[in-house]
Amino acid sequence: MLNEDKVKLMTRMAMYESKEGTEDFKISAYYRKDYSGFHTIVTIIWVTIGYIIAVGIGAVAFMDEIIKRFNMSFLIMLCICLVTGYIVTVVLYGIVASQFYQKKHNDARQRVKKFNHDLTRLNRMYEKEIR
Repeated sequence: MLNEDKVKLMTRMAMYESKEGTEDFKISAYYRKDYSGFHTIVTIIWVTIGYIIAVGIGAVAFMDEIIKRFNMSFLIMLCICLVTGYIVTVVLYGIVASQFYQKKHNDARQRVKKFNHDLTRLNRMYEKEIR
């Protein structure tokens, strides 16, 4: 005879496994610091690449203005501004990425814990049925 609670539980677990469970299991396999640290480093690398591209596009777009004002003081001021902008951008993106990936790991871990709890409940139902 079918147990309605067992069917509901199995359905909920199967839906979780097929949708977000695969990603959650991969995420929760890492420690939180390892997961957020790795993804923060990857984010910083991509931000660096994007910043270099943006500076390159800006340099090409304003090349005539740069050449008109080209002297040592302007060059030093431009480099200081670019480096300061880069540092501020990387720090902001690093902080935001770290917080985002820590939250993502915590959420995935909570969902996996709930799945494991449901799995334990299902196992108890089977054991109770056998007795």
